[in-house]
Amino acid sequence: MEKCSIEADITCFAGFMRQKLSLIVPVYNEERQLESVVERLLSSPCQLEREWLFVDDGSTDGSLAVLKRLSQKHGFRVLEQARNQGKGAAVRRAAAEATGDFIIIQDADFEYDPSDIPALLEPLIAGKADAVFGSRFKKSVFQVHRTWHYFVNRLLTEASNLLSGIYLTDMETCYKVFRADLLKAMRLRSRRFGIEVELTAYLAKTRARIQELPVSYYPRTHLQGKKINWKDGFAALFHLWNFNRRVSFEQAFENLPPCYNPDCAA
Repeated sequence: MEKCSIEADITCFAGFMRQKLSLIVPVYNEERQLESVVERLLSSPCQLEREWLFVDDGSTDGSLAVLKRLSQKHGFRVLEQARNQGKGAAVRRAAAEATGDFIIIQDADFEYDPSDIPALLEPLIAGKADAVFGSRFKKSVFQVHRTWHYFVNRLLTEASNLLSGIYLTDMETCYKVFRADLLKAMRLRSRRFGIEVELTAYLAKTRARIQELPVSYYPRTHLQGKKINWKDGFAALFHLWNFNRRVSFEQAFENLPPCYNPDCAA
């Protein structure tokens, strides 16, 4: 077991001084609105220096061409997957190449509002959290959700809470912000939308400090390009059991900083 010490904790949190955010944006067949989405993301407010990593996940439309054209204009990075592998594979690819101190996942659509990101970053910048989830359900104002997706998300979140031992209101949220050293230590395996379950399950195995803050959400339909479907909902039930109960701490992490290790004294 790796030795725990005050010095290790100091080293673990020293990265806050650099304050750089890596934003991972998986893209698959989003040509129709992609340019508008990219322009909105890049013009959104942020208190940190930003690194954008757009991952084209084997799109069969003109998404890659749009990304390459806009990257010449704005200077962001475009990573190419030779074939479609899923959101999880895209996140894994980009996380390995991210150079920021914090990493967030951003969908390539208008469902989430990037102006919420600065508020999600505040607990991390202040050294009060190691991961922050943006909840679509933790709100003080009324917001309409599509009934089927709402109940599926709530069911999966409750199951996650029971299996992981941490209480969340929205496990399936796209907006998850991590300290980079924590995320990069995860041995992620998911290829599709199981990545949301896996990230949460692995986080629960650590002593990382987790916060959950409300975010805006504007759901789109499958006709508008939504990718997740009922099959992913059923697959999530398997992922919940597998990543929470079958995958051990040693299998889930490699080179995890001591400050997150549950066997280290607080």
